[in-house]
Amino acid sequence: MKKSFASLLVPLASLAFGIQASHAAAEKPARPNILLIMADDLGYTDLGSFGSEIATPNLDRLADTGTRMTQFYASPFCSPTRAMLMSGSDNHLVGIGDMSELMTDEQRGKPGYEGYLNDRVVPVAQVLRDAGYRTMMTGKWHLGVPEQHSPASRGFDHSYALVHGGSSHFSDQAGIVALDPDKAPKAIYREDGKSVDVPEGFYSSDFFTSRLIEYIERGKDSGKPFFAYLAFTAPHWPLHAHDVDIARYEGRYKAGYDALRKERLERMKARGIVAADTPVFEGHPLWPKWDSLSEAEKASEAKRMTVYAAMVDNMDQNIGRMLDYLRKSGELDNTFIFFLSDNGADGNSVYDVARTREWIHKDFDNSVQAIGKSGSYAEYGPGWAQVGSTPFRLYKSFMYEGGIAVPAIAWGQGVEGGTIKRAFAHVSDIAPTLYELAGTQHPGTEYHGRPALPVRGNSMLGYLRGETDAVRGDDEVVGWELGGRKALRKGDWKLVYSNPPWGSGDWELYNIAEDRTESRDLAADEPQKLGELLVAWMDYVAETGVLELPDLASRPGYSNGAKYYEDLKYEATLQPRRAR
Repeated sequence: MKKSFASLLVPLASLAFGIQASHAAAEKPARPNILLIMADDLGYTDLGSFGSEIATPNLDRLADTGTRMTQFYASPFCSPTRAMLMSGSDNHLVGIGDMSELMTDEQRGKPGYEGYLNDRVVPVAQVLRDAGYRTMMTGKWHLGVPEQHSPASRGFDHSYALVHGGSSHFSDQAGIVALDPDKAPKAIYREDGKSVDVPEGFYSSDFFTSRLIEYIERGKDSGKPFFAYLAFTAPHWPLHAHDVDIARYEGRYKAGYDALRKERLERMKARGIVAADTPVFEGHPLWPKWDSLSEAEKASEAKRMTVYAAMVDNMDQNIGRMLDYLRKSGELDNTFIFFLSDNGADGNSVYDVARTREWIHKDFDNSVQAIGKSGSYAEYGPGWAQVGSTPFRLYKSFMYEGGIAVPAIAWGQGVEGGTIKRAFAHVSDIAPTLYELAGTQHPGTEYHGRPALPVRGNSMLGYLRGETDAVRGDDEVVGWELGGRKALRKGDWKLVYSNPPWGSGDWELYNIAEDRTESRDLAADEPQKLGELLVAWMDYVAETGVLELPDLASRPGYSNGAKYYEDLKYEATLQPRRAR
C-alpha cells in the first residue's frame, strides 16, 4: 500500500525565505555544501529575474544577491545535458550521443551511444563522495533505467529518481510515450536503486524537495558537507499543477503570444539581460499567429500557459522551502547553489512518437476545464515556447540560441553578488567548478585500475568570484550535435546547421557578440572565418566520436512534427469527460 505523501513532508516552522546570513550554527565545515538545482524544459525568460511575469521570488533573490549568467549553455535535449553535468565531458563520449529514446539502429550501441552514462565516466557524485561528501539526489535521472545504471550505482548515497525522461506529476505514475495505445506506460522510479511506486498525494516538485530535505537531515550530525542534486521534472509536460497555483494565473494569458513576448522583452531590457536595441525572433512562419486561432483554440492555449506558469511558480515555492530549511539548520551560509535549466523551452510534440497520440486521445481528458489536473496530458506548444525563448530563435531540440541558451544562477560565498555575468560558459564547466570548490579533483584518465574520461570543461570559480573575466579563451572550442543538428562556438563566432524548414540546410555563421538572435547569416560574407570554424568542427568530431549520419535531422516525429495545431484544433472542442 502506498504511504500518504503528507506523512513524508518534513515539517518547517516557516515557508518564508530569508537570504540574509544565518548565525544558527556555531561551527561549519571548512568545505561548502553544494546544492545543484535543475529545472526541466524551463525557458530562458521564465524566471522573474530573466524577464518573466511568473512569480519566482526565491530564485529572483538568489539572482539578485548572487549572479545571473546570460550566456550559459546546455544541450538542446535533456539527457545529453544531464550526461555532461554528471561527467564534465561531452555527451558523445559518455554514452548519450543522442537521446536514448530517439537513437537509430546506426547509432545504438556504438562507442558513446550506449544509451546510459557509460563506465568510462567517474560521475560528479562519485568524485565528491571519494572526497568526503555526503551525496544525494531526487528527481529526474534519465541516464539509464536498470538498477546498475541508476544514481545508486553512480556515486549517490541516497536517491529517489525518475529514471525515464518524464512522467505524470501526480501519483498515477503514468509514463509519457506509448508503444501500444491499449497498454498504458508506467514510469519507473527508484529509491537507492530499488524500484518503488510513488506515494498517494504525490506531486513531483513537492515530493522531490521534501525527500531531499529528509536525506540532508538524516546525515546532519556526520560532520561531512553534502552534495545535493535537486532535479525537478517541472515544468516538463504533461502540464500538471495544483488548483491553488493554477488559480493565481487564471486570465493572465488571454492576450496571447505576441503580447506576452513584448512584455517579457521590455522587462529583459530593463533588467539588463539584453541590450536596449535587441531585435526579437517572433516565431517560425510555419506556426500560426495568435490572432489566427479560433476562440476555442485561444482558450485552450491560454489554459496551457496558465498551468505551465503554475508549475514554475510551485517549483520556486519548493526552492524557497529548501532554502528556508538550510537557513534554519544553519547551513545556508556555507552552501554554494547553482541553478540552471536543462535546455530551452519545449515547443515540440511527443504526440508524434510511436502511438502516443492514440493513447492520449483514448485515455486522457484534455478539455480546457481538465487541463492541468490528474487525468489530463497537455503540452504547451511552439507558440508559448517561442515566448519562453525570447528574444532567441526557436527552442528545445535546435542548436539556435533558443534551444541551448538557458537561465543560470550562481550563489554562495565568494560569488560576486548582484552581478550579471555575460561570458560564455557551458554545462560541462559545472563539474570542475564543484571539484575546485570541494578542494578535490577528478582522477584523470584512470580510476581504480580502469580507463576514465577526463573532464573537458573549465572551472568557473575564478570567473564567478570576479577574478577573471572569462571561463575559456577565444581559441577554445565547444561543439554540439544531436539528432543531426549541429553547432560550434569559438570565441564570439558560432557555426550552426539545421535541416529545412527550420534552417537553411547548410552551415550558417553568426557573430554572437553582435547578433545574439542569429538574424544575419554571415557564411557568405566571411568565408575565411567559416573555413576556420569548419576545420574546428572536424577536429571536434574526431575528438568526440560524433556519428554524422545523412538525413538524421530530417527524421519525421519529435522535433520535426508540424501537427501540434492540428491536435489543438481537435482538443479545443472537447467537452469534459465524466468522472471515471
